[in-house]
Amino acid sequence: MLDVKEHLRSLVDAHAPSGHEGPIREIVRTAWKPLTNRMEQDGLGSLIAVKEATHPVKPARKIMLAAHMDEIGLMVRDVVDGFIYVHRISGVDARIMMAQTVMVHGRQPLPGIVSTVPPHLLKADARKKYPTFDDLVIDVGLPAAEVARLVQIGDLITPDAPMIDLNGKKVAGKAMDDRACVAAVTVCLDVLQGMHHHWDVYATATVQEETGLIGATTAAYHINPDIAIALDVTFAPQPGIDAESACEMGGGPGIGIGPNFHPKLLDKIKETARNQEIKIQDDLIPGASGTDAWAIQVAREGIPTALLEVPVRNMHSPVETIDLRDVERAGRLMAHFIAGLDADFMQVIKWDDLKAAGA
Repeated sequence: MLDVKEHLRSLVDAHAPSGHEGPIREIVRTAWKPLTNRMEQDGLGSLIAVKEATHPVKPARKIMLAAHMDEIGLMVRDVVDGFIYVHRISGVDARIMMAQTVMVHGRQPLPGIVSTVPPHLLKADARKKYPTFDDLVIDVGLPAAEVARLVQIGDLITPDAPMIDLNGKKVAGKAMDDRACVAAVTVCLDVLQGMHHHWDVYATATVQEETGLIGATTAAYHINPDIAIALDVTFAPQPGIDAESACEMGGGPGIGIGPNFHPKLLDKIKETARNQEIKIQDDLIPGASGTDAWAIQVAREGIPTALLEVPVRNMHSPVETIDLRDVERAGRLMAHFIAGLDADFMQVIKWDDLKAAGA
């Protein structure tokens, strides 16, 4: 039986920023291989595990499940007197990097700390501002000559924050965005082992979501699915975040509602959730979702797409916090939804049957 917490730990503790997903791809491959029939990989590096239908229909139908496996990170832009200066690759917030532990991926992995000028030496006005990336340096504690030998411009840097257990079913760590959703896909594949289903399942761990959704773009083109469910995180209530526009941790996965998502596909997912007594939460997204769903929806001739979300606190930080129950529920919901798909489902959701509001 799948140990969701330990599986998630193996995912989030791995280091793999956008464009350099090799280490996490192999962890996902190892987890998904025994749960599927074959593995594929597109030209950009997204990993695709195919679980073939137990009772195929004609014509064969495909559902794509997409969660991105890249994480936010930094890149070395200079090395001066043994100190490392950085650029961000994607999504890193300079405000929260101070005093963080990081891993510098040079000729060998080097643990380091993020530092800046001590407050005693700053002018009064500078003490009132957050440091910019130009102000941050990484200290790996080695002599300057040794740092110059081991680190070069372009090397990668990632937060080094192993997952920790909090109270109840909550855990915190880096890269929950979006490896919590990769874990949800694993849960789905695991639950499907005891189910019959008529559609082929294409479980996809996409690359480079944080740099522009480009992994989902190429993977959707490669798979050409009939329908898709993208998975990503969403904001959970915390100080500074409006509770009315967030999804509660432990309240079940969020489901995106808006122009990025096919309304009849959402209806079927909601019906499945009701039948299986699985908690879900509406998340109103009136424009671009900023997730893989945005890219998949317009792939090829257009793909009916839905979005499931795991609520997270402290997004894009080394202490992203989730409730494991939301991961498990998202996985079970997808499995039961897939098991309920039949040969006629594409007729059920065809656009011709959609009525305009008030019609």
